[in-house]
Amino acid sequence: MNTVELVGDLLMLAGALAFLVGALGMMRLPDLYSRLSGVTISGAFGTALILIGLLLHQPSWPNLLKISLALVIQLATTAVGGSAMARAGYLTGSPQAEATLFDDLAVEEGQELDAEGHPGQSRPDNGS
Repeated sequence: MNTVELVGDLLMLAGALAFLVGALGMMRLPDLYSRLSGVTISGAFGTALILIGLLLHQPSWPNLLKISLALVIQLATTAVGGSAMARAGYLTGSPQAEATLFDDLAVEEGQELDAEGHPGQSRPDNGS
């Protein structure tokens, strides 16, 4: 086994560990939004590490093209899918963790925040 293959093995192992951390995050994190963040980050990072490790095992121009395309598609769909699931959770009223201090979406919807950053009463309409 040469050095490049050893580095490839280490990258694939690190990718598998990233998936393991994401799976543990699914069980340990307090709310939907934290879980989605952990899973999407570890999923994208783990996939990237595994694909790069695979490329180091089978280096060629066609494999570089295929793996690059797979990596771009994975990173793009993970970000969009995670955002869509978080938005759906918010719109269906999924509860936030107690440690959440600020709700950006509540501000966008016209709600004022109290001193602690929690949504309060809606802003009065000034008739304009």
